[in-house]
Amino acid sequence: MKASETAYKPVGLAAGAVGGMAAGTVFKQAWKVLGHDEDVPDATDEERDRGEVLLTATPQGVVFAAVTAAVDRVGATVACRLTGTWPG
Repeated sequence: MKASETAYKPVGLAAGAVGGMAAGTVFKQAWKVLGHDEDVPDATDEERDRGEVLLTATPQGVVFAAVTAAVDRVGATVACRLTGTWPG
């Protein structure tokens, strides 16, 4: 493993955590904009049926993957500009 990869690991982990929190916020806001008065269905919510939970989890997963990938890509780009080496 290259030194740049090792040095980037903590940055990548922090960026992933921030990206995950941002993705949750983005999806919750989108859920409200789409006209849902209730909170996003949770997998363990007894009031919601399986279909509703799974249909909500699908776009939620897409938003999560896109936001975390964007945040990670920005982090890698910044690291490359600072060090001159791509961290991956």
